[in-house]
Amino acid sequence: MRFKDKIAIVTGGGRDIGKSVSQYLAREGAKVVINYRSNREEAARTLSEIEAEGGTAILHQADVSNAEDVAGLIAASVAAFGERIDFLVNLAGGMVARKTLAEMDEAFFDHVMDLNLKSAFLVTKAALPQLAKGSAIVNVASLAGRDGGGPGATVYATSKGALMTLTRGWAKELGPQGIRVNAVCPGLIGTSFHDVFSKPEGRAATANNTPLRREGHPDEVATTIGFLLSEEAAFLTGVNLDINGGLFFS
Repeated sequence: MRFKDKIAIVTGGGRDIGKSVSQYLAREGAKVVINYRSNREEAARTLSEIEAEGGTAILHQADVSNAEDVAGLIAASVAAFGERIDFLVNLAGGMVARKTLAEMDEAFFDHVMDLNLKSAFLVTKAALPQLAKGSAIVNVASLAGRDGGGPGATVYATSKGALMTLTRGWAKELGPQGIRVNAVCPGLIGTSFHDVFSKPEGRAATANNTPLRREGHPDEVATTIGFLLSEEAAFLTGVNLDINGGLFFS
């Protein structure tokens, strides 16, 4: 219960890595605001599992690339748990589709950047008045942000690389206020993301080329995020931490 009575917002917190993060924080005593955009059924299942284990959480639907929705998300947290946010995990995002430069248009480019980059900006800016000294932010970037991504993932990779840079910039800006900002950069993690966007044979080849010879598990990302939020990481800020089984060394 090392996060007892801490208040946490997890964007994209209803499924896959977000689900694992929400559950982990709740098990450690945090009161969790689980944000979801469209999949209420999966988010509700996450909430039920947290409550069954004795944890405290609420659900809130919001498109975090929309400023008005983001304002509602922060207001819901304040209404439920008070005028304080201790932890912010910016996890919401997505690839949308694999498109080459020739195939994509301006609307697609903007949409992917909004999902992965603008969303983190909007949520962090809106939460800032409630982020007191000692609070912590973790952005969820990607291995793609380091290596440019796979075929048709250029804009997704760009958005995640920009998020890594944003992490470093915010670490410098918010550090004097006692707010730490770090990021994790997952590689191949066994989630629905890869069920949709990765071919089975390519996925298997990537896992085989990983020194640990397997995919990662969402829980392994969640515990790493938990470490970065914790007092054990009190002197870490501006870090983009790789979680990829040794597939890529920054």
